[in-house]
Amino acid sequence: MNGGDEVVAAPPGPPQLLDWKFSQVFGERTAGEEVQEVDIISAIEFDKTGDHLATGDRGGRVVLFERTDTKDHGVSRRDLERMDYPIGRHPEFRYKTEFQSHEPEFDYLKSLEIEEKINKIRWCQTANSALFLLSTNDKTIKFWKVQEKKVKKISDMNLDPSKAVGNGSIASSSNSSSPKPFLANGGSPDRSYNNLSDDFSFPPGGLSSLRLPVVTSQETSLVARSRRVYAHAHDYHINSISNNSDGETFISADDLRINLWNLDISNQSFNIVDVKPANMEDLTEVITSAEFHPTHCNMLAYSSSKGSIRLIDLRQSALCDSHTKLFEEPEAPSSRSFFTEIIASISDIKFAKDGRYILSRDYMTLKLWDINMDSGPVATFQVHEYLRPKLCDLYENDSIFDKFECCLSGDGLRVATGSYSNLFRVFGCASGSSEATTLEATKNPMRRQVQTPSRPSRSLSSITRVVRRGPETPGVDANGNSFDFTTKLLHLAWHPTENSIACAAANSLYVYYA
Repeated sequence: MNGGDEVVAAPPGPPQLLDWKFSQVFGERTAGEEVQEVDIISAIEFDKTGDHLATGDRGGRVVLFERTDTKDHGVSRRDLERMDYPIGRHPEFRYKTEFQSHEPEFDYLKSLEIEEKINKIRWCQTANSALFLLSTNDKTIKFWKVQEKKVKKISDMNLDPSKAVGNGSIASSSNSSSPKPFLANGGSPDRSYNNLSDDFSFPPGGLSSLRLPVVTSQETSLVARSRRVYAHAHDYHINSISNNSDGETFISADDLRINLWNLDISNQSFNIVDVKPANMEDLTEVITSAEFHPTHCNMLAYSSSKGSIRLIDLRQSALCDSHTKLFEEPEAPSSRSFFTEIIASISDIKFAKDGRYILSRDYMTLKLWDINMDSGPVATFQVHEYLRPKLCDLYENDSIFDKFECCLSGDGLRVATGSYSNLFRVFGCASGSSEATTLEATKNPMRRQVQTPSRPSRSLSSITRVVRRGPETPGVDANGNSFDFTTKLLHLAWHPTENSIACAAANSLYVYYA
């Protein structure tokens, strides 16, 4: 190389395509097994370290899983933090514990039944090796502490247990002619209230030492305890809860209001957003999702059924009815239809780890927004555009109102969301990336090959549009797109530091990695 030559580094290209592989499954059903409604998973959440995973179901239960592969290979949390964003790690989780978070209730004043289904789970800061998390159903939020407790056990005495009698004492084997012992205080054991010879059998030479029963604690068990219950603050169904980065407060959102809570105070909250009109007939939109900024404790965002996202700053006003920024993409008048407003409704929003971007999911698309640019999304990903001609069918069977969640990778290079037929899609959002991967969550290569159970019957209109290609493939069109609306993947979560996705298909939890 000549001394005058200037070395110019090549610009970084888009990240390589990921090869997704099946890792684990929990609660997988066998062919033909009927899924109970209460067992269907309704919420998934990783904690900030990624070492714990929580799921909630429609039966009000919360199940916790614990990461084991880092412990088995001696990889410490500090070593993982020093590593670059690892590619290809095989995550392994094991069942940790479960507890009943919510029970079905009945509101007698409103004559309303409140189901126990877990809508959201959010992890809180860990303290003293105990795990803390928030869980909510439609009306009530609960703050849980999960920690190991030592199991107290009564140790045994050093007497022969084989000579126990019905009342739990040990029968005497001494002969009536054998001399009866006298007590140390000189009293006679012949008295009925202190007759040791009738209750215990002592060795001929006596006991060198008598071990009295003591309380010992050798084993440990996980105990979940409800620390606080935040109730009676929402008139409508809670759709979101989100922790603040200050570690002290969190928000809860229903259709018309967002409340701010202190974790230590359960009997009062502050209403910070109220979109309820004076006349309910003037109501045009509702709140669908809300989340705190990951690092700025004064900022949060919430989405609406009109497809808009509002960024608000708690420093501006106690009641944040006016937003700092509004993110929305106006629909072209020529493309408007009966379904335009329905499919524009945002079902979920997530902040990127650095807080620079917001990911939103409406019925047809994923959109990535830069909080510094409110003119429109920086990227739009079509999730299942092939369903657009079938919106009438989706409206008739209420599938068009399904609320799909979304998630971002910890490095911010990829986004993911679910679809029908238990599919989930992963898109690359880095500059120049064309990555768009579709995976079937329930396609477990480790499962024994069994005969596929018969699919539920469909309407005549859907059967007439099925294209038969070779073997019978119900609900698949000529391009291989599936129309099985009975199976849907609504809930999924991305590991905070690795390329690993946990997703729920009915009652089963699947983990994939790349």
